[in-house]
Amino acid sequence: MACPSPPQRQHLPTGRSRNQAASGRSATVERRNLLTVCRFSVKTLLDRSCFETIDDSSSEFMNFVSILENILCHKFKGQTTWFGYESPRSFWDYIKVACNKVPHNCLRSIESMENVQSSRAKGRAWIRIVLMEKRLAEYVTSALRDLRITRRFYEDGAIMLGEEAALLADTLIGLNTIDFSFCLKGETLDGNCPAVIDYMPYLKFVQSSDSISSDEEEMRTMGSSGSESSTPDKTATAASIFTEQSSLFSKCKRFEQKYRLALEQKGYLEELVRLREAQLSEAVSQNKSLEQSLTDAQLAHTLEKQQLEYIILELQDQLTILKNNDLRSRQELMAHLTNQWPSPHALDTNAVALDTLLYKKRMGQWEKSTSHGLKNILEPQTFKILETQPAGAKFTQSKVSK
Repeated sequence: MACPSPPQRQHLPTGRSRNQAASGRSATVERRNLLTVCRFSVKTLLDRSCFETIDDSSSEFMNFVSILENILCHKFKGQTTWFGYESPRSFWDYIKVACNKVPHNCLRSIESMENVQSSRAKGRAWIRIVLMEKRLAEYVTSALRDLRITRRFYEDGAIMLGEEAALLADTLIGLNTIDFSFCLKGETLDGNCPAVIDYMPYLKFVQSSDSISSDEEEMRTMGSSGSESSTPDKTATAASIFTEQSSLFSKCKRFEQKYRLALEQKGYLEELVRLREAQLSEAVSQNKSLEQSLTDAQLAHTLEKQQLEYIILELQDQLTILKNNDLRSRQELMAHLTNQWPSPHALDTNAVALDTLLYKKRMGQWEKSTSHGLKNILEPQTFKILETQPAGAKFTQSKVSK
């Protein structure tokens, strides 16, 4: 006989793993509840906007603001002080940093408001202003793009760091079809009042068609039992008429609900299409501007290249001309110098003739100066005799007289 195998030990979950699973489930349920209630709140605002203007007195709007604040503050990190403690802060600290790149933003005007002091009050003022500007989805989308800043302000598991954040931005687009009107003064912007969500409007029980039919039968039974004195024909006729009216009323209610839902979806899709068309037109215009700038840059590059080539060719021609002129000048200078210098025999003859000419010139000048001096010293007769003698004899006599 084969020996029976030992029983396998079953690994039961420990207390720590159970706590982690419970905490994970709680976080998931919390995120899902907030996003679902936010979607319901947006639909409620869309319904209410068909009949009246949405302002601070609207309970639907106050509930939506509370839901949005809870979403933006979900797992929000506190500010770490110098001593290592975390001090609580509001989502406005995240918004003013993450939405700083939004074009034509209202952050600076909110910071300069005198009646809004606390950080929470500034965040509530921001929600009202961007709703009036129909740009809430744009701000949230711009903030979610900067993941580095979002991680700096939110812990892991926050709605703003999950995949649900994109759904939140898409849900908020439907609010762009509503015209809001708010007063940014008074107690509505008080930062000391906490944001509390009212779940009662979204927990109302709606009977199904089966429950309506059962109620109709119950009402018909009660009517038939209460009218015993009447004839059976009259009772059946009244019951049938009541049943028909009730069914028509229920059908009308269902059609009205479907119409409202279709109207909400139509408004949401129209706003989504408008936003996508605006983004597409902006992208097309940017693409055209980039193509035009690229074409201009290529044209400027081509012109600059042609100008540089022309300048290079011109400089090369000028350099060639200068080289030719320099060579010609050198040749002319060599020829001139060669023609200026005589032969050695002619150079000696010319030198002797030049010395003789210079000697005669000096002797003539000396004789003139001497004759002027002798005219003053000698007697006129002696001077006449000297003048009649040759030049060599005059020189000899002048030496003898000395």
